[in-house]
Amino acid sequence: MRLSELSELSGIPAATIKYYLREQLLPPGHRISATQADYDESHLRRLRLVRALIQVGRLPVATVREVLGHVDDASLGRTIRLGAALWSLPHGPEPDDEAPETATARAEVDRLLDQLGWESVREIGELSPVHRSLVASVATLLRFGYPYEVGYLVQQAELMYQVAVQDLDMMETHPSEKEQVETAVAATVLYEPLLTSLHRLAQEEESARRYGL
Repeated sequence: MRLSELSELSGIPAATIKYYLREQLLPPGHRISATQADYDESHLRRLRLVRALIQVGRLPVATVREVLGHVDDASLGRTIRLGAALWSLPHGPEPDDEAPETATARAEVDRLLDQLGWESVREIGELSPVHRSLVASVATLLRFGYPYEVGYLVQQAELMYQVAVQDLDMMETHPSEKEQVETAVAATVLYEPLLTSLHRLAQEEESARRYGL
């Protein structure tokens, strides 16, 4: 397809697509003449991902380029390739090492992961920004005096694990590893707000069932 058709199918103006090409967010088309290039479904799929990252994720172009660099890095194993792409996305706050609660929070997170048997996550530890964000969240609970119970978080984490299984099952419906990683990154940006909304709606429904309207 020509650029005009790519623009029509994606809903993205041609000028914006040209900008994405210049910023290396979109791979070049297949050159068919000195002034024209041909684009295919992979370009359309990539435009959808770029649009999600910029418009929904509100990521700056430099961050989008970093994420896509990991998505495109076929030299990485699938777990590392996916992890590197997801780690490049924004995460929660970093632990405050000067706060007295942080050391306790780290120990509690380690205890949580031990009870879950998540050995790979435990081994990676705070190299993962997601792990660090969890430590910061637990430290915040401790700082503000809110109840913290590892058993409760174990139950919540086990539910999230089932969501993760469904995520990867969906990801594996795509034929190539690159498409799978692209799908996982897009799902992280687009589905996490959706899951938060479903969680809150579920709380509303359970409250109405227990206590009435």
